[in-house]
Amino acid sequence: MNIIDGGVTAPIGFSATGLRAGIKPGKKNRDMALVVSEVPATVAGTFTLNVVKAAPVLWDKLIVEKQETARAIIINSGVANACTGEIGYENAKTMAANVAMKLDVDKNQVLVASTGVIGKQLPMEVIYHGIEELVPKLTSTREGAALAAEAILTTDTKKKEIAVEIEIDGKKVTIGAMCKGSGMIHPNMGTMLGFITTDISISKDLLVELLKADIEDTFNMVSVDGDTSTNDSVLILANGLAGNTTIETKNKDYDIFLEALHEVNEFLAKAIAADGEGCTRLLETQVIHAPSKDVAKVLAKSITTSNLTKCAVYGKDANWGRILCAMGYAGVDFDPYKVDICIKSNCGEIKLVENGMATDYDEEMATNILSPEKVIILADIKAGEAEAVAWGCDLTYEYIKINADYRS
Repeated sequence: MNIIDGGVTAPIGFSATGLRAGIKPGKKNRDMALVVSEVPATVAGTFTLNVVKAAPVLWDKLIVEKQETARAIIINSGVANACTGEIGYENAKTMAANVAMKLDVDKNQVLVASTGVIGKQLPMEVIYHGIEELVPKLTSTREGAALAAEAILTTDTKKKEIAVEIEIDGKKVTIGAMCKGSGMIHPNMGTMLGFITTDISISKDLLVELLKADIEDTFNMVSVDGDTSTNDSVLILANGLAGNTTIETKNKDYDIFLEALHEVNEFLAKAIAADGEGCTRLLETQVIHAPSKDVAKVLAKSITTSNLTKCAVYGKDANWGRILCAMGYAGVDFDPYKVDICIKSNCGEIKLVENGMATDYDEEMATNILSPEKVIILADIKAGEAEAVAWGCDLTYEYIKINADYRS
């Protein structure tokens, strides 16, 4: 597998672009993007588990469940089109229909995604104008992918893109992806907005199963602030233009593709955590030697989502009691007097806890280890062979500032 410079236009047959339509305040921020496959692409998706689902989520769920294929994804940032009632749903459908008309395809071939402020209706005249400008600017170039990746951002500070190449059935297969996510990120689906394109040929059933399974170990293991969004969606389009024999069983080709997709999803998951609103450090939590994968995941998530632990990481404070406490209220059984806790970074590694009790560690060394941009907490519970990893970030004053002023 080769990681290449690219995004959603890297696979054969995909074009994209992004521009400023005028949804967001200001004069420069891009706020609409369009991704198109030149042929019908097998479609799969995962969506928020929040009971309050945005209008585009309801539309996309219907398309993914009822249709084998899709041709396009239209995305806007600035307004979430959530909690907008029947008008909001009709607006989502109208967005799809408008794009479909411009591309000369059926509206049921167009997926819709929105992100931004909840409760506001979309400015449809602005949306129509944006679509009018997007279609003729579609391009299969690297720039097209970058423009789309920029246009979907809200409080993010950077674009999040990746592309990889693999060989399947003697053919080069490419996966490209972009995502956005900085706040309102909590594991319960496939967090934030993520868009994956690939030129592989694979059956609908396997693509759906494969995406859902991998989301559990990647996007669903990310938390920035404990809030599950109304708009969370991860969508994948596979147009088959690589020319490989269609994957219809879980064979060697399936395993190769799954490994590559996992690489893509894990990269994006980490990028979201590292770009958490106001954050200064990426926090990776590793739980090892658990009795089951489920127990390991619950413990890793509990540590990562603990506000006290996140504050300690921000303060470079090796307050291991907060880590063990977060494990204790996670709702799974383990023996606290078997637990070892270490912290690691590119500045070194130190064991804070052995068999549930403090070691004679050096506080200054611990502070140095907690200083770089990526910090790892390792919890060994010595009860089996299962393990899991979760990603999050520290909790800072800047996070409060951003979210206290979000609608301004």
